[in-house]
Amino acid sequence: MCGITGFFDTRGKRDLSRSVLQGMNDSQLHRGPDEGSLHLEPGLGFGHRRLSIIDIATGQQPLFNEDGSVVVVFNGEIYNYQTLIPELQALGHVFHTKSDTEVIVHAWEAWGEDCVKRFRGMFAFALWDRNQQCLFIARDRLGVKPFYYALLDDGSFLFGSELKSLLAYQDGKGGLRRDIDPLAVEEYFALGYVAEPRTIFKQAKKLSPGHTLVIRRGEKVGEPRRFWDVRFTLDAKIDDQQAGEELIAKLKESIRLRMIAEVPLGAFLSGGVDSSAVVAMMAEQSNAPVNTCSIGFDDPSFNESAFAQTVADRYRTNHRLEIVKSDDFDLIDTLARLYDEPYADSSAIPTYRVCQLARKHVTVALSGDGGDETFGGYRRYKLHLMEERMRSAMPLSLRKPLFGTLGQLYPKADWAPRVFRAKTTFEALARNSVQAYFHSMSLLRDADRMRLYSSSFKSQLGGYTAREVFERHAANAGTDDPLALIQYIDTHTYLVGDINTKVDRASMAHSLEVREPLMDHEIVEWLATLPSSMKIRGGETKYLLKKALEPHLPHDIMYRPKMGFSVPLAQWFRGPLKDRLRQSVLGSRLADTGIFDPTYLAHLVQAHQSGARDYSAPLWSLLMFDAFLGQVMGTDSSRAIDTPVALVAAL
Repeated sequence: MCGITGFFDTRGKRDLSRSVLQGMNDSQLHRGPDEGSLHLEPGLGFGHRRLSIIDIATGQQPLFNEDGSVVVVFNGEIYNYQTLIPELQALGHVFHTKSDTEVIVHAWEAWGEDCVKRFRGMFAFALWDRNQQCLFIARDRLGVKPFYYALLDDGSFLFGSELKSLLAYQDGKGGLRRDIDPLAVEEYFALGYVAEPRTIFKQAKKLSPGHTLVIRRGEKVGEPRRFWDVRFTLDAKIDDQQAGEELIAKLKESIRLRMIAEVPLGAFLSGGVDSSAVVAMMAEQSNAPVNTCSIGFDDPSFNESAFAQTVADRYRTNHRLEIVKSDDFDLIDTLARLYDEPYADSSAIPTYRVCQLARKHVTVALSGDGGDETFGGYRRYKLHLMEERMRSAMPLSLRKPLFGTLGQLYPKADWAPRVFRAKTTFEALARNSVQAYFHSMSLLRDADRMRLYSSSFKSQLGGYTAREVFERHAANAGTDDPLALIQYIDTHTYLVGDINTKVDRASMAHSLEVREPLMDHEIVEWLATLPSSMKIRGGETKYLLKKALEPHLPHDIMYRPKMGFSVPLAQWFRGPLKDRLRQSVLGSRLADTGIFDPTYLAHLVQAHQSGARDYSAPLWSLLMFDAFLGQVMGTDSSRAIDTPVALVAAL
């Protein structure tokens, strides 16, 4: 696990100052504290920060082929590298290390752009082929590892594992412009993150998962090319027992591959189905006790540590537990610096803490991330399928006017369980499937975002809505199965933009490598062939996974209500964070952006702090946007602003 960065002159061979490249590389020191190296040649610069995991003695980067004509910087793990090495050796390639990194340069020589199709793992890399005068960049299929890039006006191409390395580039003529993209702001306040391929800055992009890009010197930079996508065929002819047995075999293989390391290794154990499954499969394949760690909260309603202890006791793991106070909100500014762009998943706080705990004992940790998306585990999936059955009973031409009117007239009931929120249900029934799912996933619904934005900002959007992100992916899904469609959307949006982003930044902040056996692309592809009834059946989510795990895990672990990894935002904003919230949301920094309607900001604060409504999710997104402005943009908030405060008093 590492940090990579670099520069490429797409038009000529302009030299890059070593100190500039060093600054870009040093900005990601936390990603690889063990070693740091640079490679410079005319028109090109590669930087690498190393967290040593495999082939500690000889796996340094940038790494070259035999004659030095091909060089790579790589972040991630190629789990099948041990099977690729003899195959490449048989083709005449000579290896000087035992690292998975060297596999990449020889695979490029052997198979060209298609080399990525042979890799099984998580990866983001940049490779320079001097003979062909081309730069090749790639990102893994599920977007576990990040890759940011930007093409500057002078033809300079920058890339890095984090945006901060691009922001660190200054060559005397300027660098990356920090112009905020209005469309990215719309995506952020709808989804809680900026969706691929966009970033918060107009000039920078994310390389989408399962994509590569070839840039040839002297030629126009084109668009990335997709090399992989999941296809939900749902056509496997297999019964429950056969599927369960095959699933366990695939899980064990995926986990075995991810247990290869030359440093201490362990696992996160939350007490949920996914992490418990990973620990069970690790323990059954390990000769020594598995190192596990979890955090608990001093608020019992958020604490799952007892369930984690049950699994730890069953498999006799070396289990570490730390209790986090329910007012653990001191990380707001730290998180803003880590993520480089607005990010509104508050579970980043406990994720940061569990990574901090794990790093005290191990360098590599396996996680259960991706299980909900691939096995059908979210409660929202069940609710969506219920709504789909109702939608299918009546054409949209009748549903839209009927339920749209009921949705407008029915009072909002945030306090009630979602199944009893008739207004939300009516609004969902008035939409098509994709629109309804976007509606249910939005932090702020369409109408609320339009109230949030100022008139001038809405004109900048030009009618754009973040719903287009879901519609774009739905158009590529190749299925109209209700569950498969939203699983496909989540795989390309929430999993990448939220889950993987959260885990990568939180783990790398502590120089911890996290591996994701449930996101193995071969498992994902296989699960996509199974009928949706094997994922949700009779109202039970993760049906196949739970049935397959019954011999391995206690019944109460698998069939208890899902808790999630959440923090008590609503209480924070009415208690210890009350003043910070008012200062941030009603202060000058947000007001000066021109993005927001101050009257609506005041309404959000007043209605939440009075207890009339629960606006904790949108208020957290505003708080984190303000922190981004202060920590990344360096915007001052010292100027007092009285109007919104007066509005609060009036409201």
